[in-house]
Amino acid sequence: MDGTPTPSRTPLRVGLIGYGLAGSVFHAPLLATTEGLALDTVVTASPERQRQAVAEHPGVRTVERAEALFERAGALDLVVIASPNRTHVPLARAALAAGLPVVVDKPLAATAAEAEELAALAERRGLLLSAFQNRRWDNDFRTVRQLLADGALGEVRRFESRFERWRPTPKGGWRESGDPAELGGLLYDLGSHVVDQALVLFGPAAAVYAEADVRRPGAEADDDTFIALTHASGVRSHLWVSATAPQLGPRFRVLGSTAGYVKYGLDPQEAALREGRRPGDGPWGVEPESVWGRLGAGESPLSGGGEPVPTLPGDYPAYYAAIAEALRTGGEPPVTARESAAMLRVLEAARISAAEARTVRLGDGEGEAATARG
Repeated sequence: MDGTPTPSRTPLRVGLIGYGLAGSVFHAPLLATTEGLALDTVVTASPERQRQAVAEHPGVRTVERAEALFERAGALDLVVIASPNRTHVPLARAALAAGLPVVVDKPLAATAAEAEELAALAERRGLLLSAFQNRRWDNDFRTVRQLLADGALGEVRRFESRFERWRPTPKGGWRESGDPAELGGLLYDLGSHVVDQALVLFGPAAAVYAEADVRRPGAEADDDTFIALTHASGVRSHLWVSATAPQLGPRFRVLGSTAGYVKYGLDPQEAALREGRRPGDGPWGVEPESVWGRLGAGESPLSGGGEPVPTLPGDYPAYYAAIAEALRTGGEPPVTARESAAMLRVLEAARISAAEARTVRLGDGEGEAATARG
């Protein structure tokens, strides 16, 4: 495919690289249920995962190597990369070189420089390049965006976001590897989500402070990390990601000049996908009133203070619907590579900050120097 907008008559054919957690639980079900997209080929070297892909998506073809996908690039309209983090850049580069638009599971790259390089390559080739930042379509995040758009909190001064879990025993695998090439640890995993959300809400970060710890016996990579951002807008974001939290804090606490919003619990879409449900199987992304967040001032939400705010439905399907629209019209994807580069610049600064116990200011060359230091 050469980047020319595709006529709307036929479904866009998608090749999916990787059929582990990301590929099988998140991408494949969303691709298979998005109008105008058709899951054509799955790349996995595992015979077991090949059988799983065919059982879950009858008619899909499987191949062992990504090269086999690129060799038939003319038969495809999009490649989705859901393989381990270390493979994201080389596979994205190869897909773009083959003339294929690309979606890459977060993080797009290890560094902002690599993300910018891929963005430039995609622009030269006239091809779509996007990172899968599905948490922009979480139910609670969509609700926070709506509250800000409505001015319900006045001038926001502090944004607190927690993505915490209780996993006292490491599961192993590349996601928890201490090898820097693997990009394991929570900073680049859940940190990619909470930083991206903060930047979407409040704009560029001017300063970054972080603390990253390895808490669990046998763990190799950060599993308890805190990131503080000072946005150019003046808002302060305090972000926590942890696998070591025996008591979970609020998912969001947003404090403004006239009111605050507090929300507990996680968006239900991941749990639904893990259970094998798909968009279209009844109401999607909807949560009960008992876990709605509360909006108010001077009262504790835990004691019933404030007014309950109906949580907007979560909408992961909107991401791939927007990708399909962008491919057909030649418009921008829902998450751009340049946005991913900005997020990665913050993660690089956080890594420096945690290692050197200091605040890193962006815009003075430190963000660009992170790759060399790290």
